[in-house]
Amino acid sequence: MSPKTSPGFTLIEMVVVLAIIGTLALLVGPSVFRNVGDANVIAAKAQIETLALALDSYRLDTGSYPTTKEGLGSLRTRPDSTRRGWRGPYLRKSVPADPWGRPYLYQAPGTRNPDSYDLLTLGRDNKPGGDGEDVDVKSWGEDPKP
Repeated sequence: MSPKTSPGFTLIEMVVVLAIIGTLALLVGPSVFRNVGDANVIAAKAQIETLALALDSYRLDTGSYPTTKEGLGSLRTRPDSTRRGWRGPYLRKSVPADPWGRPYLYQAPGTRNPDSYDLLTLGRDNKPGGDGEDVDVKSWGEDPKP
């Protein structure tokens, strides 16, 4: 009588499979995480474009952009009874935070755009300037190079 062997994997086979999976993770992981950072910057650009459209609709109805004090919240809630022409809400949902969880910076009239507004996020590092995921995303696009 021969002893029955149970089908299964040997320890060596398991180690080989784990080594292959680990190698693939080391090769693919950095490119996946780099794309996550790119996705955050792309999402910030899209959100700023959406907010800009809502701000333009607000201005068409009321004659001016919301003040800095009124802020972006006035796109969802009437700022006060003296604001004539408000036909909001101008956004379907509440004003989103930037992809890094912070509120967008809004100033009207703007420093960069004194006839309208400045709307931006300072990126992942929350500091002016930067590259990659730390780049500032602004409603007025890129600053000209000196």
